[in-house]
Amino acid sequence: MDEAILNQEIFLSYYGDDFTGSTDVLETLALNGIPAALFLEAPERQEIEQFELKAGIGALTGSKKIKAFGVAGISRSQDPLQMDRELPGIFEKIQAIPTDFFHYKICSTFDSAAKVGNIGHAVELALKYFPASYVPLIVGAPYLNRFVVFGNLFARVAETTFRLDRHPTMSKHPVTPMKESDLRRHLKLQTSRVLQLMDMFALEGQYGDPERYLRSLISTKSSGYVLFDTLTIDHLRIIGRLLLDTHRSTTSLLVGSSGVEFALVHYLQQQGKIKKPPQVTGPGVADKMVVTAGSAAPGTASQIRYMESLGHQGIRMNTVKLLSQEHRSREIKSLVEGALDGIARGQVPLLYTAMGPDDNSIVATSQAADERGLTSGETGSIIARAQGTVLKEIISQAGKLRVVVAGGDTSGYVSRVLGIYALETLCPIAPGAPLCVAHSNNPQFDGLEIALKGGQNGNEKYFESILKGKLIN
Repeated sequence: MDEAILNQEIFLSYYGDDFTGSTDVLETLALNGIPAALFLEAPERQEIEQFELKAGIGALTGSKKIKAFGVAGISRSQDPLQMDRELPGIFEKIQAIPTDFFHYKICSTFDSAAKVGNIGHAVELALKYFPASYVPLIVGAPYLNRFVVFGNLFARVAETTFRLDRHPTMSKHPVTPMKESDLRRHLKLQTSRVLQLMDMFALEGQYGDPERYLRSLISTKSSGYVLFDTLTIDHLRIIGRLLLDTHRSTTSLLVGSSGVEFALVHYLQQQGKIKKPPQVTGPGVADKMVVTAGSAAPGTASQIRYMESLGHQGIRMNTVKLLSQEHRSREIKSLVEGALDGIARGQVPLLYTAMGPDDNSIVATSQAADERGLTSGETGSIIARAQGTVLKEIISQAGKLRVVVAGGDTSGYVSRVLGIYALETLCPIAPGAPLCVAHSNNPQFDGLEIALKGGQNGNEKYFESILKGKLIN
């Protein structure tokens, strides 16, 4: 990496509002020439200076030092009061480590609402630590099949591209259903700041020089948001140039998906400032592997069914029993025994809480939670921690094996139960869902090969790809 592009030793820091989205950024940086690490807790400056990569990019480049770091968070599932308690301390720690850019990372499907995952509120907190004359908002990620056109968000499923308020999953999301595809209208429910649009025609220079046009937006509406259209990869490269050209000497605040990093690194590559490293070789077929899924997304369901069609073992986790203090330990013991039996027979155990969004267990679990007076957040936490405990016991008894965790919140809780404090990218498998290497103070989990994926990431053969250590089309 050319030091001339850096004002600081660390080019970029970020906070991911959910866990799997955080690994998406990690992958985008590492595979495009900026060695990076993802921490589960906000690190101290000394930790950043002493951190060394184990594999992946570090092995290819010969450099074990990182040029970017992130913190995997959970603010997407928090209400504003919880954010007030959680985020300031994290932002303060990140601010203490000088970087050129700080990115508040959100999902490319803009999962948010006034009461849960409020992006506007989180940004207000971030602005206290990273003051900005304007807030760039880059949501689209064409390489992930997410597109913003004239301010409206679209997402592709298989061969069909849906406006997000008509998307088969996001329009029916159980916590943050998308009822409006115009991101300015959606975000207006979360912020009082002015929202402006840098549309695709502006990016392409049809209104004159793009930088001059952007500066006119910034000068007329101070400290407001500027939403960028992102239909193509070329749009992202233009955005990368604009972000770098308007960068100040202090840390610049950015908000958006991993499209932020894609925009920056691909423009820098285009200018010859950084080089994309050689293709990372996969680690080969795993001797043993286990999957635990807390996601009810259709994509995860199809991945489980595909593995079952290959003869691997699906094991339903009784989430009602996991919510019960009386039955939880017995259910965990049963799940561990079932998984170990499958591993002994050469199978990949597939532990799952639901088979798609219409699974009857979702309603049953919600009713059980209501009877116990549990909020949705408390319910998710109990179940995810139980999944972590199951996985910890399996590894303790079976030894190190390759692990897949499906579901953003599930991934965060499971990683903490395993005592993982940082991750680095080992190799790409599917966009936004790489195979990683874990850093842990517990030798049992240090060096663990683990993939943490969002519900919709990867094709139906994703789990098989992780098993074989390479993409299977």
